[in-house]
This record gives sequence, C-alpha cells and structure tokens, in this order.
Amino acid sequence: MKNVLLFALFAGLLASCSSPKSFDYRDVKNIHIQNMGFDKTILAMDLVYYNPNGFGVDLKKVDCDVYVDNTYLGKYQLDTLMHISRMSEFMLPSKIVVDMKAVLKNGLNLLFSKEVLINVKGTTRVGKAGFYKTVPFDYEARHTLSLF
Repeated sequence: MKNVLLFALFAGLLASCSSPKSFDYRDVKNIHIQNMGFDKTILAMDLVYYNPNGFGVDLKKVDCDVYVDNTYLGKYQLDTLMHISRMSEFMLPSKIVVDMKAVLKNGLNLLFSKEVLINVKGTTRVGKAGFYKTVPFDYEARHTLSLF
C-alpha cells in the first residue's frame, strides 16, 4: 500500500511538471517610436499572446532577432519576471532596437509591398515554481502592411 501511494504521488508530480506549450501569437497593439536616431531607432509596442497551458507559468527572459522579408530589422530583449495565468491572453510590453541602415537599404521594397514576411528567432526562459527552462522559438508569418 505504501509503495502504491508513493508511486501515485510520484506520477502526480511528473504530470504537474509537464513541459509548457509555446504561447500563441494573437496581435500587436500600441506601436510607436520611442526614440529615433540615424543608427538605431527604438520601436515600442504591446504584443498580445495566449497561454494555452492548463497552468500558469513565469516568463523570465526573451532574447530574439527580428527579420522583415529576410532582412535583419533589429534585436528584441526582455529581462523581467512576468507571471502569466493559465489559459489566458496577456500583453508583453516590447521594445525593438531597429538597425536603421538595414531599414534604409531595403526601405523601397517595404514601401511598395502590401505584404511582408516577418520572422522572429530566439529563445525564451519560462518556468514554474522556480524551475526554468530555455525554450527556442522560430515564428514566421506573412502580415499585411498598411502604411497609407
């Protein structure tokens, strides 16, 4: 009986420690230029995601590179602790340091394109109860661009 109880406790512990599913991207809101310069510009926005996990997770760090039409746009980093509730939508305040040389070099293509390919590659550090795991991600999708 004692072994069965110990096994059930161990199985329950393993089930509660399942690997978190990746977040689902939903939307981008509140885009604005925070600081503009010749070499780099800081673009601020809120990214909306959904946590499909049946448990809350802590997001500790995000580090990624952002590409538009396979051209490097800039680096995005977040180094703060955020608790994300289970099965809920959440906003991630974001700042991207944009490499203006790359934007200017490919600016005409962006002006005349109605749709762009956005690719974000990087890692995030997520966890639960103080145990964190670095999870790589690679997001790629076509988005409609409406400048005018």
